[in-house]
Amino acid sequence: MTTTNRTSHPIALRDATVTDPFWASRQELVRTQVIPYQWNALNDNVPGAAPSYCMHNFKAAAAQNAEHHKEGKAFVPPKYTFRGFEALPDDPAHPDPDKFYGFVFQDTDFSKWIEAVGYSLTHHPDADLEATADTAIDIVCAAQLDNGYLDTYYILNGMDRHFTNLKDHHELYCFGHLTEGAIAYYQATGKRKLLDAACRFADYIGSRFGTAHGKLHGNPGHEIPEMALVKLAETTGEQRYADLAEYFVRQRGQQPLYFELEDRRRAHEGGRDYEPREQNYAYYQADKPITEQTEALGHAVRAAYFYAGAADVARLTGDPDLLASCEQLWRNIVDRKIYITGGIGATHMGEAFSFDYDLPNDTAYSESLAWTPPPIYRCTYRVDESSPIV
Repeated sequence: MTTTNRTSHPIALRDATVTDPFWASRQELVRTQVIPYQWNALNDNVPGAAPSYCMHNFKAAAAQNAEHHKEGKAFVPPKYTFRGFEALPDDPAHPDPDKFYGFVFQDTDFSKWIEAVGYSLTHHPDADLEATADTAIDIVCAAQLDNGYLDTYYILNGMDRHFTNLKDHHELYCFGHLTEGAIAYYQATGKRKLLDAACRFADYIGSRFGTAHGKLHGNPGHEIPEMALVKLAETTGEQRYADLAEYFVRQRGQQPLYFELEDRRRAHEGGRDYEPREQNYAYYQADKPITEQTEALGHAVRAAYFYAGAADVARLTGDPDLLASCEQLWRNIVDRKIYITGGIGATHMGEAFSFDYDLPNDTAYSESLAWTPPPIYRCTYRVDESSPIV
């Protein structure tokens, strides 16, 4: 990790204060109304709202973990059963306390909430909110396996198939958000429990992924671990987390394409033929290495996370080729694919980038997670063919 390149670096959250009346009022709304509401939502206590099942899943995984510790070698772990990308109880009024429910990425409901809590506590200490967060963290950490793995989808559905569908099942994505939330909470409170859990998860991932023989040569299907690992390295001072971030950035799109190998294996196991024409690995920014990518393509949230993580790695390593690729992709977005609001991802079909200058108003997706701050000047924007480019 180099320390000489300081052209761009994060500032401490405590040093960032928003005083603008518009945004400051919304920060206060989040602090006083949204965060408490979200905690109720995480616990399925909002009448009329669809259940999250997030804390339900962590409690179920913690209970299973406790049973494992009690029974020892006599414990029989669940065998993997695919119940759909979203699993719901047969009887919504009586969900099984031992089963996983929700989307495969449901754990991130907690992770994003605890990150918001950390941001809020940084500027507004709140003993009651901190106590609630500590209780939630205790539940989450109780679900962590002895090897450091912490994703309730596979803990409850069957660890025998974990890390076998990186493309679609969001395990590394869940890790990334957990890590970012843990860092925010640590920076706000100085409490390390969740941060240590994130480090243990990161160490387990590092033991399983890499270029060495016997390791998985894969990378996240939904990016964000790249950014999270850089933050973890800078928070803890541990170089191995930066190295893992660099591995994920550089491994993406290398031949043979790891996601293709996964798809071929699953097709074979399911008695189906693999259909190359049905695959679109550019949607995952995984069709070629980032140093060969010249256009922002695919799922906009994935892309924004990946490009930001790649820029972080370029910042740490000083690699000129990686930096040039990031700059080229940045220019492609801000010159051809960004709304004047900063929104990206012009099409709701796949929540994705469209072709150059296709920026419809009525069908724009522009999810809040897919947002790029416009440059101070030279923000290219075209309304129609007759409109000038500014």
